Amino acid sequence: MTWAAIWPPPSYRYPMLHATQPGPQRVILVGVDTRGDRSRFEVEVDELEALARAAGTQVVSRMLQRRSAVDPSTLIGTGKAEELAAAVREQHAEGVIVLNSLRPRQRAALEKVMGGDVFVMDRSVVILDIFARHARTGEGKLQVELAQLRHRAANLIGSQDALSRLGGGIGTRGPGETKLEVDRRRIRLRISLLEGQVLDVRKRRREQRRSREGTPVIALVGYTNAGKSSLLNALTGARVFVADQPFATLDPTLRKIRLDDDASAIVADTVGFVSDLPKELVAAFRATLEEVTSATLLVHVIDSSNPHWMRQREAVETVLRELGAGEKPTIVAWNKSDIATATPSGGGVRVSAKTGAGLDELKRAVSSALT
Repeated sequence: MTWAAIWPPPSYRYPMLHATQPGPQRVILVGVDTRGDRSRFEVEVDELEALARAAGTQVVSRMLQRRSAVDPSTLIGTGKAEELAAAVREQHAEGVIVLNSLRPRQRAALEKVMGGDVFVMDRSVVILDIFARHARTGEGKLQVELAQLRHRAANLIGSQDALSRLGGGIGTRGPGETKLEVDRRRIRLRISLLEGQVLDVRKRRREQRRSREGTPVIALVGYTNAGKSSLLNALTGARVFVADQPFATLDPTLRKIRLDDDASAIVADTVGFVSDLPKELVAAFRATLEEVTSATLLVHVIDSSNPHWMRQREAVETVLRELGAGEKPTIVAWNKSDIATATPSGGGVRVSAKTGAGLDELKRAVSSALT
């Protein structure tokens, strides 16, 4: 049996944004604060809005709520769900994006209250969609699809989803519960195939790294939109695509750099991190993230102009520990120093990828760390 008989044509956007009207989809953001930390909650909602915009939507309203715990049935409670449905109709919204992680039954219950073709998704699915939008190479698309399917497999249980929804995009309905077992089997088969292909990618990357043995590798790591790609361009003269949005670049880029002591090294630009990065993405992108774990030295790029840099730094360090790279030699590069209003403490080098300030000092720090 061929894949064409059991699998729709590959679609690397999951779920695909499927607007019923021209222009960006209109969405309402929903968030439930269960920790009572208002300032942190507001930062998380602002970040969700940036992610929503990067996914090609227009945020028309927010509905925020404080509860001791989320409602197990609808996340926000029956009354609030009815209020949300009214806001959707009033704002002519096509979808709802939720900050909190949604269980399949919660999403199904909210979609039932919304009625029509209004979609409901959580933050993890938005991030998966952004990755799918920005994956340009076959390797990147392969890893994104694997992450998507792993997420779908974990969220099929108890839902009324079906595989047709995977291919049809946001706002389309699956044929119902009777398709679940078929869908689970198809997804398992596809995941197995993709895992084999990702394993081949990892083998190729290991061979490439062996061919570079003897040359130090410097991996740029950092929170998404901290300016890693801009710094790579400034240090090496590369022309990597940059944009002021989350996860603008996914595929790793390697460039040679000449250091002050006339020694050479390789600089690797890696995918940006974010708080609570979906575990499916971390697992699927392990082939790419091995550039971090195998690097000689890490340069942690921090957006020093961001008032929440400390939270972002902690998030990156958490992911590095999960990857087994938490103890790697690391230099902190405080990027965007030209617009920073304060000077973060704790060592490191102040740089500006935009103006070039501090780049020579950063090169000297790298040379010193490599000797």
